Amino acid sequence: MKKNYIASLLIAFLFIMLNSNLIFSEECITQEQLEAEILKERKKWDINLDNQYGIEEIIYGLQLISNSNLNNIQTWTNEFDMTFVLIQPGTFDMGSPKDETDRETDEVQHSVTLTRSFYLQTTEVTQGQWKAVMGSNPSNFSSCGDDCPVELVSWEDTKEFIEKLNLHENTNRYRLPSEAQWEYAARAGSTTALANGNIVKTACNLDTNLDAMGWYCGNANNKTHPVAQKQANALGLYDMHGNVWEWCQDWYDTYPANSVTDPMGPSSGTKRVMRGGNWYNESRRCRSAERGSESPTARHNNIGLRLAY
Repeated sequence: MKKNYIASLLIAFLFIMLNSNLIFSEECITQEQLEAEILKERKKWDINLDNQYGIEEIIYGLQLISNSNLNNIQTWTNEFDMTFVLIQPGTFDMGSPKDETDRETDEVQHSVTLTRSFYLQTTEVTQGQWKAVMGSNPSNFSSCGDDCPVELVSWEDTKEFIEKLNLHENTNRYRLPSEAQWEYAARAGSTTALANGNIVKTACNLDTNLDAMGWYCGNANNKTHPVAQKQANALGLYDMHGNVWEWCQDWYDTYPANSVTDPMGPSSGTKRVMRGGNWYNESRRCRSAERGSESPTARHNNIGLRLAY
């Protein structure tokens, strides 16, 4: 084990012991607050961490250790074994900074405020869940099993799925997340390319951060995989990086240049937004800020969905 990694863990434990009143308070702690406190502890204990990985590791570890207090996490599971986590409102920088590796030109960074809490499914909709609602399984990778994400579903197909699910429960709660809600949840307080750090290897080379959190061309062996096998982000959400693209509610368009509140995308368009990347993609396409788009009628074996309400 690397010396810096051991030092990171030591500092994390010291920080928890010496600042438990901050970590376990009812106030949400921002990544900037965490980093400032961690730097303070490094100086206090005279531990030198030249590698930025140490800081990212501590921040991510602290988010995971204290996420139930930092984010007031509440979960709910329906009769189809779909578990949802409550996402609290907040403000974040949507898009990517100009120095992010492999960023795209449509990721113009801008401030977004979400004023209302929402629930997001902790996993992608599985083949078993789709079959339970629709009575059939359209997936190309059906041999992967009921716990694998459903794919070969268009945006229009997901609309029908949601209508049937709402009708079954005599409600109108289920929907697709907005693009802003999706990225806010995927980041889970992080500002790096991935929820657990930056991309360290490009293309299909084995990236240690992405390998820990998702399936992509560097580890997926040309197929989907059962959900929730990789590390969750700090909000308890699985497979936000890779496995299958996830449809969002929005029509695709360029981002606004200014700050926005509760954006829902344009009122019309030709393509719907998809997020998260998939098993076939290179690492760059699995970043939190990466944007995909397709015709609402398109069906591919690398596109699925995750529900919100």
